[in-house]
Amino acid sequence: MRKGTRKLELLPGVYAVCRLDKDAVLPDWAIGGPFSSITRTTEELSVVCPDAQVAPGVQKETGWRVLTVRGPLDFSQTGVLSSLIGSLAEKGVSIFALSTFDTDYVMVKHEQLKEAIQTLESAGHDVRRACE
Repeated sequence: MRKGTRKLELLPGVYAVCRLDKDAVLPDWAIGGPFSSITRTTEELSVVCPDAQVAPGVQKETGWRVLTVRGPLDFSQTGVLSSLIGSLAEKGVSIFALSTFDTDYVMVKHEQLKEAIQTLESAGHDVRRACE
């Protein structure tokens, strides 16, 4: 694998990005599943979780697929997300990026998944997509 390329894995399932009130209590449906992310700011509570878990009536953007960068990544590594999202932006692929202590995640809309994977592979990245 060329320098600067990454190994990614497509997580199973379809995900939603949800917006709740900034003072909302964290709902039970927000946690669990193979991947979830909770971010609270002074403006909102955002939740990323499997779409099937989201309670009815919650404001959400659905249809996201999750590509995880195989890690863990050292904090001294630079340009990890840039190496992935630059080529996606050039192709007009919308992304939603998240980072954790160990690694980075790039979410793309299901309708753009095939193009996203082709773009990443053309850029030299290795995408494991057994669960498409």
